[in-house]
Amino acid sequence: MPSPVLGILTLYLNDKKHLEEKKVYEKMIEEGQKLGIDVYVFTPSDVNSSKELIHALMYLPEQNRWIRKWRSFPDLIFDRCRIQRGERFQELLRFRKKYAHLLFLNRPLRNKWTLHQVLNKKALFRPFLLDTKLYGSTADVKSMLKKHKLLYLKPINGTGGRGILRIERSSRDTNILLVQGRDQQRRIITPRKIQTENISTLLPSEDMGTRYIIQEGVQLKLPNGRVHDYRMLVQKNKHGQWECTGCAGRIGAERSVTSNLHGGGRAAEMNELLSRWISLPEKRNEVRETAEEFGIEIAQYLEKTYGDLCELALDLAIDKNGRIYLIEVNPKPAREVFIEIGQDEVYRQAIIKPLEYSLWLYKQKNK
Repeated sequence: MPSPVLGILTLYLNDKKHLEEKKVYEKMIEEGQKLGIDVYVFTPSDVNSSKELIHALMYLPEQNRWIRKWRSFPDLIFDRCRIQRGERFQELLRFRKKYAHLLFLNRPLRNKWTLHQVLNKKALFRPFLLDTKLYGSTADVKSMLKKHKLLYLKPINGTGGRGILRIERSSRDTNILLVQGRDQQRRIITPRKIQTENISTLLPSEDMGTRYIIQEGVQLKLPNGRVHDYRMLVQKNKHGQWECTGCAGRIGAERSVTSNLHGGGRAAEMNELLSRWISLPEKRNEVRETAEEFGIEIAQYLEKTYGDLCELALDLAIDKNGRIYLIEVNPKPAREVFIEIGQDEVYRQAIIKPLEYSLWLYKQKNK
């Protein structure tokens, strides 16, 4: 059987054709060579449809440099494209539609609101889900504030903490709200105290073109005032089965309402972070096992619902009682969190598992 060709589908970040995850792709290409998989990178704008060729980006590990070469379409496609605004993303949508018959490792998921509705249909998942509502007007925020002291307002397609607002009722005066957040460039917004009746002045207008969800918040501030959560990576292995590759804690930057590393957060080992709230090792082990089982069940369920998947990241909140909440699901997860906490082998596994799975899938399709 010939060596399979895996094409990593991505998007340029700008007109200078910069790639966000170039170092990850270099590592994947290098590891692919060891496994006998020919890996290259391309974007929809590199495709010549009339000639059925791709002006591929190829990395040469022994020379530590990238080259361009015209290549045939790959045997398998690993879609790493994240949502953008503008023509590049529209070009991606056209590519996915035109070439839907090709063998993809993973298919797109839906937005945060649709995912919440889908997961909420399954009784098994409901204890892990946060109360969530589609934002339509200020009245929706006010009604949610009657039920919950803390809320998050999030773009339904947002990533990296962009455009998130944290709204908390004051414990001293329930008519006073503390509003914090990040703008669309991830910059921290100066915290504001405002009366409830004036909250509309800080909320997104309905004609902005971006839809939001309102999500119940969990108190996740550490004694130093910084928020934290956990990033769990679940992936298909070389036998085509789901398993948990790793889970790490994330601690937000000072005054940040999110823990994202791109927003200035830092990584921490899961057990070290859990031990700040849960002293019993047995209880911590139980929480971790429950989280891993939950992550695999979510992946299996979403794959049945939306089609082929090969990896997912779950952002989890864990309270002082060890209760686990799903904050959101990320279908295009980064891997740097494991490097930051010194788990080099977990990071390597996070890189090679999609490669091993693609090899398994290729063999299955060619039996």
